[in-house]
This record gives sequence, C-alpha cells and structure tokens, in this order.
Amino acid sequence: MRPVAYYLDEYANDHRNPANKTLHRVCVPLIVLSLLGLLWALPTPAAVRSLGGYANWATAFATGALLYYVLLSPRLAAGMLAILIACIVVIDALGSLPWPLWQTSATIFVIAWIGQFIGHTIEGKRPSFFRDVQFLLIGPLWLLADAYRRLGINITQAGQLK
Repeated sequence: MRPVAYYLDEYANDHRNPANKTLHRVCVPLIVLSLLGLLWALPTPAAVRSLGGYANWATAFATGALLYYVLLSPRLAAGMLAILIACIVVIDALGSLPWPLWQTSATIFVIAWIGQFIGHTIEGKRPSFFRDVQFLLIGPLWLLADAYRRLGINITQAGQLK
C-alpha cells in the first residue's frame, strides 16, 4: 500500500479548481452520509440484528473503511471515526422522518453526485476513482486532511507528509 501522502497528492491533482473544491466540500460529506443511510436502510439478517440496533451494513462498511484509514494514517482515522459517529447521529434523525430513510438517502446521494460531476466538468478532469476505486475512500480523507492542515494538526507520523 502506498503512503497516505501519495493518495492525498493524487486526489489534490484532480481537484485544483476552486469551484470544484467547493462542490467537493459540500458533496463528499453528503455522499458519505447518504451512502451510510442507504446501507443502514438495507435489511440485515436476524443474527446480525440480535447484536443491537447499530449492527447493520452501514456500521460494517464504516468499520472496514476505518481499518483502511488506520493503515493509511491513524491520526486521520481518528478524525474519520468522529465524522462517522456524527453521520450515525444524523442518520438516526433522518430515520425519524415520516418517509423511509432510503428515500431521503437516495435523494441526497443522487443530488450530491450530480454536484460532484458538475465540479469535474468545471475542472475539466475525470474523477479520480475512474483511475483507482480507492479514491472513493480518499475523498473524505482529503477533506479531513485539509481541515487538519488548516488547524495546524500534523496528519501523519514522522517521515511522512507533515
């Protein structure tokens, strides 16, 4: 596996236009939220449901993503854990709306992806995940790394990107 700096730099190369960056700052979190909402809404086997209300496809996916993030950067993974917990709180609230969670999540998902593709049209570059599917997981990490940098937080261990 390549270092986190490689993935963040490659992702950044495809996202230089300010309008595209702004659209990504809005749309990437919405895609994460809506994807988790869609996974949350999927039926789970009875054996999994017996583990508790938070045992579902969304938490399984989030756990896998977190393990990937830990391999790339434990410090960024800690931030993503906080973000994923916040997503679960929002999904719980969205689930109390008078219509099904999957409908809300699907609507957000489609609108956010339209925004992403508008951004890439403005940028004049194809989305990074067309080159490597791992970049679907790098997008949220890229936004978090940017927030860390703005706050002066070193995102990696010694010898890597600072």
